[in-house]
Amino acid sequence: MIPRQVKEILEEMREERIRGASWLAKRGAEAYLFLSEVLEGEDLKRALTEMQREVPAVNPTMASLYNLSRFIPITSSPELVRARALEFLKLIDEAKREIGNIGSELIDDGDTIITHSFSSAVLEVLRSAKKKEKKFRVILTESSPDYEGIALANELDSLGIPHEVITDAQIGLFAKRATLALVGADNVTRDGAILNKAGTYLLALACHDAGVPFYVAAESFKFHPELNAEDVEIVERPYHRQGHRVRNYLFDVTSWKYIRGIITELGILVPPKEI
Repeated sequence: MIPRQVKEILEEMREERIRGASWLAKRGAEAYLFLSEVLEGEDLKRALTEMQREVPAVNPTMASLYNLSRFIPITSSPELVRARALEFLKLIDEAKREIGNIGSELIDDGDTIITHSFSSAVLEVLRSAKKKEKKFRVILTESSPDYEGIALANELDSLGIPHEVITDAQIGLFAKRATLALVGADNVTRDGAILNKAGTYLLALACHDAGVPFYVAAESFKFHPELNAEDVEIVERPYHRQGHRVRNYLFDVTSWKYIRGIITELGILVPPKEI
């Protein structure tokens, strides 16, 4: 049985509205660390078997949670669980740092970058470009209804990166003013599609029409080893406004044909052939 403290971490992950797949994977790895401190033997094996179901169920759209649950073996050894969880946490940090370094080379002085939602990988690319003293500005959507874009705007404020926030409905208008599009991903499927915050597909279409290169930043643990785009369960969250039910799918699917490349810690991959 999963201890109460670990269940509380899983519930915290379910309730999170702003931070995405990388944060959830990190918090999930920390849950495994705690598990290794309080259980051992057959009790640990039973809890790990349950975690292999419960962790991906936090958000079935996110490949990082699926991969984390498979990265931790079903074992009676708390030392092995701890070692694997620490290894995953190290991978998260190293991958993000390398993505920032690789992705920042795509940014030239004078660029205007358009993005949607909040991606820690995208933020790392922008932070790295700023450290390299590149001069650029960012257009970002407010990303309703959870307004992840406002959280990103606050981060850009702290970094001193020029930016402006637009409503989601203005994606088509402002895509024409960008020179580069950069978004994150919660899932990269076997057939080269990405799942990300709903509205990403619309941004990709607008960029395609305007001739703006569209890139995705995603760590390798966001690549799903088994599922194609049509197989992924897309989460819908209940949402009401002024007494009306509003449909609120959290993610949409962007086909590989709109994606110039996927920036990973392994390099920039061209989907789907290099996936």
